[in-house]
Amino acid sequence: MLEQTVPQVFMIASADLWSQARGRRRVAFARQVAMYLAHVTCGLSLTEAGHLFSRDRTTVAHACRVIEALRDDRQFDRALELLEGVVRSLSPPCAPFLAAS
Repeated sequence: MLEQTVPQVFMIASADLWSQARGRRRVAFARQVAMYLAHVTCGLSLTEAGHLFSRDRTTVAHACRVIEALRDDRQFDRALELLEGVVRSLSPPCAPFLAAS
């Protein structure tokens, strides 16, 4: 579900989300949001989310700190709440989905 939702919201190619390269600022930010959602919404550990995105757990932890800090902005917080709701409602529990990846 993350692969379908996040790229559409941030208008990036799905392949960019999983790229090993950092990419453009917009791509890196979209990936940080996706890592945050994988950890917070899907309940993956930092290590599991890191493996999903070919990153280490410290990168996921940094992404989560960045996104949490931005949640002070009411507009961003509301947009992220909506995105969390979409991910929760359109996907089965994330852990089984990710285990099959």
